[in-house]
Amino acid sequence: MQNAKPNADANDLIDRCVWARDLSTAQRDHVRAVTVIREYDQGDYVVHKGDMADHWLGVVEGIVKITTVSPSGKSVTFTGVPTGGWFGEGAVLKSEVRKYDVMALRRSRIAFIPRETFQWLLETSLPFTRFLLTQFNERLGQFIAAVEYERLLDIDSRVARAVSSLFNEQLYPGLGNTIEISQEEIGLLAGISRQRANQALKVLEQQGLVRVDYGVIEVLDLDGLRQYGE
Repeated sequence: MQNAKPNADANDLIDRCVWARDLSTAQRDHVRAVTVIREYDQGDYVVHKGDMADHWLGVVEGIVKITTVSPSGKSVTFTGVPTGGWFGEGAVLKSEVRKYDVMALRRSRIAFIPRETFQWLLETSLPFTRFLLTQFNERLGQFIAAVEYERLLDIDSRVARAVSSLFNEQLYPGLGNTIEISQEEIGLLAGISRQRANQALKVLEQQGLVRVDYGVIEVLDLDGLRQYGE
């Protein structure tokens, strides 16, 4: 169930965003005025495949997965986006329909910035344009890596990459080395069962790469996770 929050909730959000740091006061004020934050329960769809990309989306709190389902019913998860991540800029830039579903893996708060404002920032702010170039480059590298580990790596390695992909400082700044995420959510991101995700996390923990607590994963060796299975 989605509930829109007043624009006052956007004040702190915009101040914390890396891409907003070099905006002018007028640009920040405009973004604050038009940003809407909506709340979603676990399992809710934030957007559906086929929806028009009318907004740029940011995860204020929680975690979502970007996924699609084939006509035969096979589900493919492209990536997860934790707190602090922004996504959907490609579809917004091209003014096209979404080619994926976005689902909340837990209760989440999502920011919506209108396409018109996104385009205006692109045209009037050079730092924002630079941010988007970095965003596109990082996202491309993430998806190429995802295709590789889906096709070439075993399940333990896929879980290692699924976890490490959430700790991209460019895409998800300020996350640190700890994330609140359940084994069920890791399984959904890696396309496996919760039980199998639990087994894989135990293997990674035994090798000193992560520390797993209830609903929390602490990364001890990020490079080791990224290279696991090679």
